[in-house]
Amino acid sequence: MSAHIIRRILISIPLLAAMSFIVFGIIRLPEGDVLAPYRNDPKFAPEEVRKLEQKYHFDRIFPVQYYHWAKNLFFEWPDADEEPKTLLGRVRRLIPTRVRLDLGYSFVNRKPVATVIAERLVNTLMLSIVSLVLVWGVAIPIGTYCAVHQYSLGDKILSFISFIGMSFPSFFLALVLLYLVSLTGVLPTGGLTSTNFDDMNLAGKVIDIAKHMIVPVLVIVTGALASMQRLMRGNMLEVLRKQYVTTARAKGLPESKVVYRHALRNALNPMITIFGYQFSGLLSGVALTEMITSYPGMGSVMLEAVRAQDIFLVMGSMMMGGVLLVVGNLIADILLTVSDPRISYD
Repeated sequence: MSAHIIRRILISIPLLAAMSFIVFGIIRLPEGDVLAPYRNDPKFAPEEVRKLEQKYHFDRIFPVQYYHWAKNLFFEWPDADEEPKTLLGRVRRLIPTRVRLDLGYSFVNRKPVATVIAERLVNTLMLSIVSLVLVWGVAIPIGTYCAVHQYSLGDKILSFISFIGMSFPSFFLALVLLYLVSLTGVLPTGGLTSTNFDDMNLAGKVIDIAKHMIVPVLVIVTGALASMQRLMRGNMLEVLRKQYVTTARAKGLPESKVVYRHALRNALNPMITIFGYQFSGLLSGVALTEMITSYPGMGSVMLEAVRAQDIFLVMGSMMMGGVLLVVGNLIADILLTVSDPRISYD
């Protein structure tokens, strides 16, 4: 298993490099100026803007820009302003001075990209993880129940509710919930905290954040729960028709043992694969909901970065999504070996 993990990590390096190169080229295709906020600011002289342009190589073609961004992503290199006079000096310029993670500078926010992402990353991860746990914690039991009690009244009611949930667009559901909340005044209509958040005790702060998360969580969970429940039901029905399930019943095993020990483990295998891809969407999968519900997450930051061609902020967000995709698939592979003993990567 360890050899498989190492192989996957090594394969992911050229994959991430190709992804980053394509995104870098796409974001540079439209006409625009990354340094427009500085050119329009009277505090910055044209000479200062020109120095920034040369520092980040915006006056060069995009492959050169990409090379310098990728070169400085993980390592810090010796100062290139002075030309070395000896062969040893030229060799030393090829050796990085230290390892680091430099995602670049956000020209719109006028902060390092890592700082901009860190300010919103926790909020997005908190919303995504809570929604993911709720979806999986509810969808699997409901899907299993509907499959075991196929065509019963409970199955028909839950299936009807799931069809309604899948038919509602997330943005429309968000607008409806916000309208209802604004009429009742029971829950806040946006943000993450109240104005008096700093004056609350620990329990009050937790309750306040939970209240602000109810609307966006409901929007995310509704659509995802409906589709996941239907997938789980279909997988379980397919497994229950297998020959080994019929044999287990013929041997006199209790129905609960047949369903939960034999059928459920095999029905979960396709769901685990889906989980690997859902894990990669922790940052981008809730962007639309965040913007509609005014939730202070990564969604609005990424939209503003794309509109302003804030190239390093876009690249930083993309790289984090790519890493989550690799990690999610690795987790799915590990979980599959735990769920199904027949699967081995040795």
